[in-house]
Amino acid sequence: MRYDERPTDDTPVHTADLPPTPIRDRNIPAGAWIEAPDTLRALGDDLPDRPVAEYKRRIGPWILWRAGPAKHGDARYWAAHETTGAEYTLRLFPDGSASGTGPSGATHDRFRAWKEDLRDA
Repeated sequence: MRYDERPTDDTPVHTADLPPTPIRDRNIPAGAWIEAPDTLRALGDDLPDRPVAEYKRRIGPWILWRAGPAKHGDARYWAAHETTGAEYTLRLFPDGSASGTGPSGATHDRFRAWKEDLRDA
């Protein structure tokens, strides 16, 4: 099922219960994550239509969320380290470009490179 067609599951969930792989049958909004920091809850506040961040997956110890569409629109990815709480964001723009800093301190202009930075940290 496409991400934008999945039902929203507001069931409260703790960090330890967030699945390691992408969820294909529902979306978990940031408000359902009991330990969600304010930075995640406000992730889409400055984007068109103020999208709510939704859980995407884990990348090693990193917890990955996105506010906004996966392609062709304004969106922002947010990742936090499960134990240290370090946070990083990547902004996606409608033209397909991106901008964000990863744990290495490098600035990335591609989502894939940003994810690899998370993986390698």
